[in-house]
Amino acid sequence: MEDSINGRRCGSARGGIEENVLAILDATDSKDTQDANDDRIAFIEAVRAASIDRDDGAPPTNKMYEAVFQIMRVGKSLELIMESFRLLNELDERFPRVYLSNTGASGSSELVVVEEAWSPFVFNLDITYGEKESAGKSSGGTFDSSVFHLLIQDLVEIVNEKGLQTLEIRSLGKMLLFHYLINVLEGDFVPRNKAYKETMNWMLLRESLLCMLLSSRRVNYKSLMKDCLSIMCGLCQFSSELSDPKPSDSSVANPSQNVNPAIAIAIPEVRSSTCTAIQKLLTIIMELDVSRKKADAQGCTTRVDGVRTPLVEIILDELTYDRDMLSQFFEIFNEPKWKLEIILQFFSKYVAKPSVRTRRSNGPTEDDGTFTGVLKGFSNITSTKNITKKISIDVVQILLAHAFQQGDFAFWKRSNIYSSKYPLNKVIGARFWMMQPNGKYLRRLVLHFARRPYHCNRWSLFMQARLLVSFYPFLPRP
Repeated sequence: MEDSINGRRCGSARGGIEENVLAILDATDSKDTQDANDDRIAFIEAVRAASIDRDDGAPPTNKMYEAVFQIMRVGKSLELIMESFRLLNELDERFPRVYLSNTGASGSSELVVVEEAWSPFVFNLDITYGEKESAGKSSGGTFDSSVFHLLIQDLVEIVNEKGLQTLEIRSLGKMLLFHYLINVLEGDFVPRNKAYKETMNWMLLRESLLCMLLSSRRVNYKSLMKDCLSIMCGLCQFSSELSDPKPSDSSVANPSQNVNPAIAIAIPEVRSSTCTAIQKLLTIIMELDVSRKKADAQGCTTRVDGVRTPLVEIILDELTYDRDMLSQFFEIFNEPKWKLEIILQFFSKYVAKPSVRTRRSNGPTEDDGTFTGVLKGFSNITSTKNITKKISIDVVQILLAHAFQQGDFAFWKRSNIYSSKYPLNKVIGARFWMMQPNGKYLRRLVLHFARRPYHCNRWSLFMQARLLVSFYPFLPRP
């Protein structure tokens, strides 16, 4: 009885807070003035004070969530967009929609899904495509697969077709909106995937927002993934423009004449935010592919789950036929586990396995699918020439440089380290690399080792020191 009374009091209190807080926006909902923007900032601060700052703060109502989300989507002030973006992420961290709870001393956990929680995604088969598209373009509309893909296509246009100097607040807002949506997908997927690994219950992942997003028939999955890779390449170009501006360009020399100072300050942060979001999206999709492969092997998937090409295969196809994308992709994508996995699978197409196996080695060896196994593919002149002929020297250099950043040198034998006849030394040797038209990947590898020595065992440090000492005299001087 007492609990029900307290529940009604809490509900009435939340209703009163909602009415008072939303009243701030009622008079200025359609206005675009400084006073209206001040009222919206006051609304955001009121929501934060009621839900975040208080120790006993309650989650906002769905109407309050929608109002904050609407401000982020249509806000014309950079301050409004940034503050609403920050508040939405704080709310998701404080009041997660999906989480794991400990059920006892055994350490087992139980997946908890807050069904009534607000979400920016709505997957409803009863709504037509036209209604969803119009809802996505409206100020407070929610997202489904098709509307999400429209946002991705907008980002492709922003980062590839628009120059750095033509960015607008609306474009930055779309990039932050994308980041927030990826945070929502990640927050829903990660606890579900952990629960799946413990229980092997595929339904937990089938009901995830990510799985419903990708399995929708209203979106071309491969096209969506290719657009994401295109965004990564555009972001790499952004990085070049930010780090190497041309002094002769008057628009760069005098940014205040062409670019809003607030936008100029926000560009590096928003670019980094978008890079992080793209990596998160690709990473959780590849993790989903791994879990789905296990579910397929156990016969847990059905026709409802659809058929989808693993993301790693799509990435490999794109990198194989677009060498410019290959260098840009690995420059942006830095998730260690999957970066090394993509490099290993790329090499696996061209590194031949030993044709003769003894009775003791007639089966998968420890080196299969590892970087050690890849390096053994360079163990003789013939195989090394075959690999470099199929892939090209430049690509081998790029892949090895990035793989060495993720791998370990402990497996290198002392004889191989000192031997100038070792075929791999001819591929990564300083003189051999410096003879190529582009030695920037070698320089990047050397600088990487100099700034961040990841591996601290004896042989790793020895190899890094040897590379630095031997390569340094041959590096071009400015």
